[in-house]
Amino acid sequence: MRVVVARIGRALGVRGDVLIDSRTDEPERRFAAGNRLLIADSDRTLVIESARDHGSRVCLHFVGIDDRTAAESLTGLLLEVERAPGERPEDPDEYYDDDLLGLAVLTLDGELVGEVTEVLHWPAQDLFAVRTPDAREVLIPFVSEIVPEVDLDAGRIMIRPPEGLLEVEDKP
Repeated sequence: MRVVVARIGRALGVRGDVLIDSRTDEPERRFAAGNRLLIADSDRTLVIESARDHGSRVCLHFVGIDDRTAAESLTGLLLEVERAPGERPEDPDEYYDDDLLGLAVLTLDGELVGEVTEVLHWPAQDLFAVRTPDAREVLIPFVSEIVPEVDLDAGRIMIRPPEGLLEVEDKP
C-alpha cells in the first residue's frame, strides 16, 4: 500500500535541492539518504541523495536532480512510500491515516456517531471528518480528552464528545 509522506515545495539554491512539506511523523526514517520515494500517480521513483533540516522543513537532494530547473519541475508533486500491510508506527498512540479511514466512531455509551471519512491535519490539531448515519459530516478533534480509545483491531474509535460537539444547529 502506498502512503503519502511529503509534498515537494520550492527549489532551494541552484544545485537541485528542494524543500518538502513533510506529511509523516517519521521524517528521520522516511527521508534518509538512499531511500526511494515514489511520485504519486506515476511509476517514477526518486532516490534521496542527501537530507538536512532547513528551519522547520526538510531539504532533500535527489540523485540526478542537479540543477534548479530540474528541481523546479518537481514542485507540487506528492511523494509516497510503499507500506507493508499491517505495518504500524512504533508509538502506540500514533496511527497511519489510512488505518483510521472507515472506522466506526461511537460514544463511550455505545451510540454510533458515524464513520471516519477523512483525517485532517490542521495547525492546531488533527481532526476526524465523520459521516453520520443521516449523511451529515461532523469534525471531531483527535485529542485524548475527546478520543480516549482507538481500537484498530475492533474497527472502532470511542469518543467522549463535549457538550454541543455533535449537535446540529437549524439555520433559517
